[in-house]
Amino acid sequence: MRTIEWRDGTVVTVDQTKLPNQAVNINLKSCDDVADAIRTMKIRGAPLLGAAAAFALALTAYNSRAKSRKELEDELRKAAETIRGTRPTAVNLFWALDRVLDRMKAVSGDAKALATFVVEEARKVADEDAAVNRLIGRHGSELIRDGDVILTHCNAGALATVDYGTALGVVRAAWEQGKRIKVIADETRPLLQGARLTTYELKRDGIPVTLITDDMVGYVMYKRMVNKVIVGADRIVRDAVINKIGTFTVAVLAKEHKIPFYVAAPKSTFDLAHTSAEIIIEERKPEEVTYIGSQRIAAEGVDVLNPAFDITPLNYVTAMICEDGILRKRDFSKFEANRYK
Repeated sequence: MRTIEWRDGTVVTVDQTKLPNQAVNINLKSCDDVADAIRTMKIRGAPLLGAAAAFALALTAYNSRAKSRKELEDELRKAAETIRGTRPTAVNLFWALDRVLDRMKAVSGDAKALATFVVEEARKVADEDAAVNRLIGRHGSELIRDGDVILTHCNAGALATVDYGTALGVVRAAWEQGKRIKVIADETRPLLQGARLTTYELKRDGIPVTLITDDMVGYVMYKRMVNKVIVGADRIVRDAVINKIGTFTVAVLAKEHKIPFYVAAPKSTFDLAHTSAEIIIEERKPEEVTYIGSQRIAAEGVDVLNPAFDITPLNYVTAMICEDGILRKRDFSKFEANRYK
């Protein structure tokens, strides 16, 4: 089942803040609706953010009353700026906006023709993501052996993408091939995407999963309870992988214990024009740390540091898995991402 869909002028997606207790769909009717869903984490996960960004432009085009093509182009550029302002780190969001805006320049015709193109292009972005994740799963499953125990961080499953998942796409593909594998999912503080979302997906699919707290990772590695790590990515730059906070800690521990550390992500997540020093790391509100749900767990007035992502240097990464195949360290410096292929 897809995480996000276009249905005759409405974008239908899962409200991820309600999981795992409630599986609730929300209907988004405008660019502002999409922007609010992104800001409030109802939509999250780098590839899914890309699809949502494209659909925000589709909603703008679908609902436009522009009398000229130029008016519609101006509306689309304004909508794109609204979406760009939602979350600064995951590159897929910017990639999808740039793809639609760049490709529409080659479209001839009036405002109606342009609107039709934008809707269809957004649907292509979503369809391609679903297909790409299947490829990532197929390639990555080559790294998985019968009996493996795989640790994953945060949620890089179907809920973080249009369908199937990146890191969990690899797990799913291996499971579908009949490999008897198990997953260890850490909770992923402060928003608990591992506990709330990853375990939900794996239990739903019947894949064995054990939940641990974030500070148990070193213990399970020391005890040889895990033999591979697979994570997703929000942005891959020339010198690092930028992913959910805590990823770097897992990578350091994996290297210390000589456990392969794999990153699964589509080429739309590759941003080889930049280094990690140039990327804005999103800082989120302190209440995410001082509260769990409605319950305060920290002293009133305490200072809080709450970066949403951290930076894992490439020397900690054993290999990356994308739709083109498995990229080893020797390959990465030569890899040239075609942004819109």
